[in-house]
Amino acid sequence: MTAPSPWHRFSFRLVMRLGEHALGSVALPLLRRVYNLDEIRASAAAPVLPALDAGADGYLLANIPAASAGTLDGTGHWLHYCLKSYQRSYIDMGMDFEAYKGKFSSKTRSGIQRKIRKFAEASDGIDLRGYASAEEIATFLDLARPLSAATYQARLLDCGLPGDDGFTARALAAAARGEVRAFLLFAGARPVSYLYCPVAAGTLEYAYLGYAPDHAHLSPGTVLQWLAMERLFAEQRFSAFDFTEGDSEHKRLFGTHQIPCLQLLLLRPTLHNRLLLATHGSLEKLSRRVVATLDRLGLKQRIKRWLRRSA
Repeated sequence: MTAPSPWHRFSFRLVMRLGEHALGSVALPLLRRVYNLDEIRASAAAPVLPALDAGADGYLLANIPAASAGTLDGTGHWLHYCLKSYQRSYIDMGMDFEAYKGKFSSKTRSGIQRKIRKFAEASDGIDLRGYASAEEIATFLDLARPLSAATYQARLLDCGLPGDDGFTARALAAAARGEVRAFLLFAGARPVSYLYCPVAAGTLEYAYLGYAPDHAHLSPGTVLQWLAMERLFAEQRFSAFDFTEGDSEHKRLFGTHQIPCLQLLLLRPTLHNRLLLATHGSLEKLSRRVVATLDRLGLKQRIKRWLRRSA
């Protein structure tokens, strides 16, 4: 098991959203602890909270297992606020690819193979390229960044592949240590889907991904994920593939395990913090009601696709 994750100072931005659209944000100086996958899998005990200096507003427990959060002790005077509750998905890679495929139903496997055939027919074959060395990762970044800039992940969610020199330097240094795997799926000469995975203590992290909006009908993300996993299993080097924070259909489909996790804020009980959390909570409730109404009317997926195309 890797070492317990440390506490560190962190300027957290509490984003006020209506649906997927950010209305603004408020900065909160916090102490943060980010649970790693080993701790999550072991349901590590809730931590003892370190002393807080006068300039900090509280704590952020990121990716804490729900079972561990239930054991928090001595925090009754803090404002407890759950930012997110989700199923943390991961792939146990202590098996071969054939065994991994066995976790899928025959219907699901057939569906994935149909998507691969459909993509191949529309793209004159399958061209998946893997990148690992520093030289290869430099090539990957040159090819993937223009693609990332056009994806809804970058334009709507602001979580595209970073374009700054600092990220490039860190990526090349990690690649020189053998701690990066990346993939591009091509349609003809054009890359249409990318995946970038840093490696830490034998675990692959699902860090940056996206696909060209005009190829969404060909399911390039699903095609890339399936073919990339086949190659990653073949290396017989990795213990797990961590889908990281958040929940999605894609993660549930490909993951072998799910663990309930939380993003938990513990804030000083000031009037400012009470009003801040009340506002955030009200917007979250309104967003859920709007989404539920759209879902009942059969408009949710249609509007989501329109927003992603027009972002």
